[in-house]
Amino acid sequence: MDRVFRDRHEAGRLLAERLAAYTDRSDVVILALPRGGVPVAFEVAAALHVPLDVMVVRKLGVPGHEELAMGAIASGGVQVVNQEVVRHLGLSQAVLESAAATEYQELTRRERAYRGNREVATVEGRTVILVDDGLATGSTMRAAVAALRQRNPARIVIAVPTAAPETCEEMKVEVDEMVCATTPTPFYGVGQWYDDFSQTTDEEVRDLLEQAAPSGRKK
Repeated sequence: MDRVFRDRHEAGRLLAERLAAYTDRSDVVILALPRGGVPVAFEVAAALHVPLDVMVVRKLGVPGHEELAMGAIASGGVQVVNQEVVRHLGLSQAVLESAAATEYQELTRRERAYRGNREVATVEGRTVILVDDGLATGSTMRAAVAALRQRNPARIVIAVPTAAPETCEEMKVEVDEMVCATTPTPFYGVGQWYDDFSQTTDEEVRDLLEQAAPSGRKK
């Protein structure tokens, strides 16, 4: 029987055991994908004694077919364009800019709500561990990786408590290290592997980041 986690906090504590080699390393920072990734990442950061921040990613959906991503924007003012989709559909720069402007408003709102006045974590030249509560197709995480590369980290590690086996395998070639604590079969969806998969609120995200800040941030 594949492991079912009680909640995201338990999943984070168990995931931290798989990341023990990064404990107390000054060159390591953890970036959580909100909202569900934050409780997981909070426990990992606490166990490893490393800084925690969020990386907000917003997909740029094709108008009328929003589930199809023509790009993404992410924390740090980064925009990634899926050139293959843009070329195939003949999308104009104006369409991209319009979608980006709309999503930047929501990204900015979330950044302000989550981080407050705290500065964005420095990732250049550091090992960055990207954490979410699980991976199904991996599309959001792929956007996060593409955006993060533009900020010049030394290494990128993806760490999740549970993932579809094929997604975990596919993404191994995209990053320096891939840590999937469990890869159950059949997978179906991330929520299947949690007893409590209730939605993480903006308030919970903000509270956890505030708790992590005093001991986590390097001056």
